[in-house]
Amino acid sequence: MDVIVVGAGIVGAACAHALSGAGLRVTVLDRGAPAGATTASGEGNVLVSDKAPGPELQLALASVAAWPTLLASLADELGAADVEWDAKGGLVVATTAEAAGPLREFAAAQAAAGVAADLLDPAEALLREPALTPDLALAVHYPADAQLQPVLATTALLAAVRGRGGVVRAGVTVTGLRRGRRGAIRAVSTTAGDLGCDAVLNAAGPWAGGVAARLGAPVAVRPRRGTVLVTAPLPPLVRHKVYDGDYVGAVGSDDAGLATSAVVESTRAGTVLIGSSRERVGFDATIRVPVLAAIAAAARRLFPALGGVVVQRAYGGFRPYVADHLPVIGPDPRLPGLWHATGHEGAGIGLAPATGRLVADLMTGTAPAIDPTPFRVDRPAVLDG
Repeated sequence: MDVIVVGAGIVGAACAHALSGAGLRVTVLDRGAPAGATTASGEGNVLVSDKAPGPELQLALASVAAWPTLLASLADELGAADVEWDAKGGLVVATTAEAAGPLREFAAAQAAAGVAADLLDPAEALLREPALTPDLALAVHYPADAQLQPVLATTALLAAVRGRGGVVRAGVTVTGLRRGRRGAIRAVSTTAGDLGCDAVLNAAGPWAGGVAARLGAPVAVRPRRGTVLVTAPLPPLVRHKVYDGDYVGAVGSDDAGLATSAVVESTRAGTVLIGSSRERVGFDATIRVPVLAAIAAAARRLFPALGGVVVQRAYGGFRPYVADHLPVIGPDPRLPGLWHATGHEGAGIGLAPATGRLVADLMTGTAPAIDPTPFRVDRPAVLDG
């Protein structure tokens, strides 16, 4: 089987890697540069701490378990594959008694679902993160949370695909499909001409809705914008990924307006990444000062020492949003041969390995380890939006 993957971000790359590993011939197309859009604007989060019990958490647990093995295999294939993997763990905090109750309940529900979630009192939290505000009511430590550099990871996955005989082409936009007399896909039409294939995987992230519409099977995947601040390099200040417990509510919110929550973590280079914001503004890429100010203020409340730190830049990106907050993974029943892997919102980096494995299993007829039903394409949130 020849498969064309539309989208060379981390999800498309992980799917292409899994498909090529299953023996399929893969071509990856991107209208821009590989890893140059949503993936490049991510923080590199590999998280279980922000997901309530349910199908997305199961996908996250499978991915967190898969990443180290996947990275080891990439190192074997490529000779080296440093993607700045850091199994640093996460720390979720509540700064008021009112916030502590919901955080405790959330952690208990996750623990019942198999997540390691350790309750810490304020003194224990400050031992782990000495620069945290002392105004703490409760903290939860998540040892499974990790971080990587998403552009490096995507580049490594695509390099392995090329090494297996696959093709990666930048600057190519998919414009439509060519189908045979019985309706089977024969080729995709692109700005570089028609490319023959048996199947097409739509992994175009926030642009997946537009790609699907051009292919004749619309899906309700829309952009949700986020912004991140980057400080100048600092001496060691933040040891874990640290965020305020209200971040979970912001992730699951359906509000189209601006939502911000303090999310703070260091990188190997010494910079501190500060988020986060969420708002539905279409594909408006404008970076607005009030958004930056709200993010900075929330971060200072968690880490007062950030008050005097220089912010050297800010960047924003679009995340693929679906109304029910679940990814879209699997075949499209309306158009045989069309598949989707999108809608991961801000969790694509963390969910990529399990998504790729699920797509490869389904496409090759292998029994999947994860139930694909919750992610099916023909659910109301995807078709009706």
